[in-house]
Amino acid sequence: MNEILTLFLVAIAGLFLGVLFFGGLWLTVSRGMQAKAPAVVFLLSFVLRMGITVAGFYLVCGDQWQRFLACLGGFLVARFVVSKITESLNSKEQNPGKEVEV
Repeated sequence: MNEILTLFLVAIAGLFLGVLFFGGLWLTVSRGMQAKAPAVVFLLSFVLRMGITVAGFYLVCGDQWQRFLACLGGFLVARFVVSKITESLNSKEQNPGKEVEV
């Protein structure tokens, strides 16, 4: 397979891992305090998110640093994407009658 295509697919995998990690973080923070034991929810969420992320990086990247950088790049792009999406969702929840300007 072409190396550029491989790095692109690895970056997409990093994007997917980032969406899982940061989306799960947002869900945990937004709903974790309503739980009966919030500390347990936060701890389990952290362990699950980190486990999936580290295992995903290991499976996708192996021992190639180029793949690691591509995956990390996708992961960081996901951070900004999830931040923008959740920011607009949070502002809609706080001001349900107003239009949100992006």
